[in-house]
Amino acid sequence: MADIVLRTEALSKQYGALVAVDSVTLGVAEWSAHAVIGPNGAGKTTLINLLSGEVKPSHGRIRFRDHEIAGAPSDRIARLGIGRSYQKTNIFGSFSCIENCWIGAQSHLPSSMRFFRPAPRYRAVAERAERALALCGLLDRRDAMASAISYGEQRQLEIGMMLATEPTLLLLDEPLAGMSGEEAARVIDLLQRLAEDHTLVLIEHDLDAVFAIADTVTVMVNGAILETGPPDRIRTSEAVREAYIGDGETE
Repeated sequence: MADIVLRTEALSKQYGALVAVDSVTLGVAEWSAHAVIGPNGAGKTTLINLLSGEVKPSHGRIRFRDHEIAGAPSDRIARLGIGRSYQKTNIFGSFSCIENCWIGAQSHLPSSMRFFRPAPRYRAVAERAERALALCGLLDRRDAMASAISYGEQRQLEIGMMLATEPTLLLLDEPLAGMSGEEAARVIDLLQRLAEDHTLVLIEHDLDAVFAIADTVTVMVNGAILETGPPDRIRTSEAVREAYIGDGETE
């Protein structure tokens, strides 16, 4: 049985009277794809923000390997090996694809704003950027401006920038949002390949994609966990079906 690489205990985030994440206790197995789904407003993105250090928890614990990271700054969490992508594409449009990945690789270095470095350090950054671009499937678009590639390719590039930091755990917030069927198919294939040697925590509204990628699915409703289990069990769960129907979602 795989080790639990990321664990939360009674993790909560409250904004005044609103409880966005409510006592979530969750374990993510190493080298697995763990999807978090639920109706709009279920607390999924807030959970990802807590795991990545974008926001601090009101209470509760987050443990990544041997490190307690609840409330830690996002740059420290990234350097421990946790990468994160966003709902809205977060790339540098006026830079080439390889330059975007270079920025990702450079950001992972200690003292990343020190621009004058020994030549071997530059080579290491360049090699890391090239590997990331190959992994995300855009090596043939190496010198294209990020603003000139398709929307689906821009989403791939954002994943490439994350891969350039060489994370072992990837937090992916709606990576298929706004894509055509053909673009989504490419990214699903990419995520399936990444799941072979990374741990994935995935938020996604496309349930067909979730069931194709995930080993484990957690369903959140009103900030709390409704159910966790393998995709086949979640797919046939009456409680999960009622949660989606009750929100007016049928996908």
